[in-house]
Amino acid sequence: MPDQTGRTALVTGANTGIGLEAARALAVRGARVLLGCRNADKAAAALATIRASAPEADVSVIALDLADLSSVRDAAAATLTASPAIDMLINNAGVMAIPLQHTADGFEMQFGVNHLGHFALTGLLLGGLAAAPAARVVNVSSTGHRMGRINFDDLDASDGYHRWLRYGQSKVANLLFTYELQRRLVAAGSTTIAVGCHPGGASTELARDAGLLMKLFQPAADLVMQSAAMGALPTLRAATDPDAAGGQYYGPDGLSGMRGYPTTVHSSAYSHRADVAAQLWAVSEELTGVSFLD
Repeated sequence: MPDQTGRTALVTGANTGIGLEAARALAVRGARVLLGCRNADKAAAALATIRASAPEADVSVIALDLADLSSVRDAAAATLTASPAIDMLINNAGVMAIPLQHTADGFEMQFGVNHLGHFALTGLLLGGLAAAPAARVVNVSSTGHRMGRINFDDLDASDGYHRWLRYGQSKVANLLFTYELQRRLVAAGSTTIAVGCHPGGASTELARDAGLLMKLFQPAADLVMQSAAMGALPTLRAATDPDAAGGQYYGPDGLSGMRGYPTTVHSSAYSHRADVAAQLWAVSEELTGVSFLD
């Protein structure tokens, strides 16, 4: 990874897993890192962990609850106060296959946190990204995006809830957003780029609420999963590789994308559908009240 001195990164969900590992690596390489976290105690522990690896690092916490748009707005304002120019926005936080819940604004939780919260945060921070040369928005998706389709007729899950299909919907939304954001940035003549990535099978706390089936298969899954530090490498390459281009998608290079070192990979044909992406963008603006790059 190139030296990151002089660059500022906001990493959502930086208190654990690949978010923590990405934040730590960026701090070690000299970046100023803002940790976007919901849980204050876990954020404090993450801060201590990073400072143990990089004692001189400039690291601080931004209170951020992606399940509450008022918190997203406050976090964006606090971020821009702390750093008017943002070089890297790493939209990493997420929930996976949880029981049916809704956000403070009434959105189905997985779609609300994984997509809508990050959509709003990106829009609110676009001015800060534009103020930095060659800024990047990095959206963390999943191999689970391949089972995802956007159910525009039932986004709040009032007609039924399948936790894994809703997870897939949120993860394909991450990629539809990435590609549409890149198209709009290019059309606007922006120097900011949007890049996607996925960690493969990384051993993190993400699956803690994923249900009995996941718990039964966890011992077998642990045999092929890689560490959170390895899972963070696609994120770090997307954020820092000088040769990365807008609209690229990074993931592990081995074991069917489950583990290995980061390389460019292909996402599903559905994730590239411009018509679906445009509809998702319009719906996301309407639901969040955040409009940008129109």
